[in-house]
Amino acid sequence: MIRIFLCATTLLFAAVPSAIAHDASRGEKVTMVYDQPLPNVPGKSMKGVLVEYAPGGTSPAHTHASSAFIYATVLEGAITSQVNGGPVTVYRAGESFSEFPGDHHAVSENASKTERARLLAVFVVDTKETNLTVYEK
Repeated sequence: MIRIFLCATTLLFAAVPSAIAHDASRGEKVTMVYDQPLPNVPGKSMKGVLVEYAPGGTSPAHTHASSAFIYATVLEGAITSQVNGGPVTVYRAGESFSEFPGDHHAVSENASKTERARLLAVFVVDTKETNLTVYEK
C-alpha cells in the first residue's frame, strides 16, 4: 500500500516541475515538483522536492528553512546521509527518514560511484517560505 502511495505521489509531483536554483556542479539536480498550501493548517504548505544524484554526486552541507519538517524517501539507488552529527547512514530505495526544523545535514550524497540515485523530500513548511535549503560555503 505504501509503495502504491509513493508511486502515485511521485507521478503527481512529476506533473508540476520547476527548477530550484543552486550550484549543480557536484552531480546533484534539485527540482521542486509540488507546492500546495494545506487547507486545514493555515499558513503551512506541503512542498515536494526531487533530488537526483549522478554517480558519486553530493550535496554541500546544509540546513533547511527553520519551519521545515521533512520526510524523505529514496526512490532509486542509495543515499548516504548524516544529520546533526549522528551516525552516517545509507538509505536504499524504499527506505525513508525525517529531518526536524533546524537540523544540520552534514552529509547527503549518492552512495554509489557507478549508479544514479533519486530522493523525494516532502516538506511541511511555512507557506511564505521561499528558500527551503541554505547551503554552507
